[in-house]
Amino acid sequence: MTKNRLRWLVVGLVALAGIINYIDRGALSILWPEISEELGMTKLDYAIILNVFTFAYAFGQTLFGKIFDWIGTRLGFVLSIAVWSLATILHAFARGLFSFALFRGLLGVAEAGNWPGATKANAEWFPIRERALAQGIFNSGTAIGGIISAPVVAYLFVFLGSWHATFITIGVLGFLWLVPWLIVYKSGPDAHPWIDAEERDYILTGQRNAASNDTADYAPGSGEILSHKESWGVIAASFFIDPIWWLFVGWLPLYLAETYGFGVTDIGLYAWVPYVGGMFGAWFGGLMAQNRIKAGWTVNKTRKATIALGGLIMLVSLLLTMKAATPLMAVLLMAAILFGFQTAIGNIQTLPSDFLSGRSVGTLAGYAGTAAKLAVVGLNFLIPIITIDSYTPAFGVGAALAIMTVLSVLVLCPEIRPLKPRAAR
Repeated sequence: MTKNRLRWLVVGLVALAGIINYIDRGALSILWPEISEELGMTKLDYAIILNVFTFAYAFGQTLFGKIFDWIGTRLGFVLSIAVWSLATILHAFARGLFSFALFRGLLGVAEAGNWPGATKANAEWFPIRERALAQGIFNSGTAIGGIISAPVVAYLFVFLGSWHATFITIGVLGFLWLVPWLIVYKSGPDAHPWIDAEERDYILTGQRNAASNDTADYAPGSGEILSHKESWGVIAASFFIDPIWWLFVGWLPLYLAETYGFGVTDIGLYAWVPYVGGMFGAWFGGLMAQNRIKAGWTVNKTRKATIALGGLIMLVSLLLTMKAATPLMAVLLMAAILFGFQTAIGNIQTLPSDFLSGRSVGTLAGYAGTAAKLAVVGLNFLIPIITIDSYTPAFGVGAALAIMTVLSVLVLCPEIRPLKPRAAR
């Protein structure tokens, strides 16, 4: 459609950051059997460390949402990734609950910047018709990170001979990412020296909502953002859907270990499978939204239909997972769950840019991310209590969350279109 494809290079780098993000965060759960044996730590210790990370991640979403709106996308990613890479390396020097929790908290604050940053980059670099696809590409990066995290970390552990060296090695990856990022991302599309006029015009003119013939140029402050029920629709949908993903990110290795007696090597062979479904779901959700808008559907109809389809896939698959008889069947059903999750989440994450100007997108995305991670904290406290005998109750909770996700968008976002100041409505 255009000669210059700089916007796809930008989203490709953001997706690569998502891959590194998931390798770094996934290492602890994969290495935990070795860490717990060497240091004499328990499942309760793991839950505490996981929740410290998640609390910090929740706080970091709002903090980095503001930071990205203050200092811009380029420097926001530099700060976020440099700090989380350092935190990953520091894990190698942890010696107990306190030090693991401290370094995990630092990791959580910094890794949180990846999501409001991706949403803001998407809003700046893509027209409305391509935003769900761009978000899907970014989200597929997190899924790919989940796919390769288990085998990569397990291989490095075997090759390097210790979990300490493994943390140091994967922490270096983020610092290497900064080199191409600083070279490529010089500014937004309006002033980037590499972009041609054709692509610049395509991006900027495509940020107009076809149904309402207006652009999201409304940039309210924090209080006014929260005065709109549509903002609460974004926040609520994020709150309900995010624990479904984290049910697998945080607990899948332990589920395999406790249910099937798996060790580190066995976990490495199975734990990547669900993320394949997530990768395809991210692409599917983005392509479906792009296809429907191109076919003449409104943004409102497209977003809601895609989110509802993802919710239905999650609901059915979560209910079936309760009856999974083998580890292979379990992880295949989990792949379907994450397919549905990514189908929905890519469109949920584009809602801030559908409603608001780029100058406020990061803030709303940060609020939504904080709410989402607080829900995950609650899930992490709940899992050890309800999974004493089996993980079936956890999958039941996930099914209920899938329903609430769809209802949040349908009820609180009656029309997905650029918001206006209340005096102008």
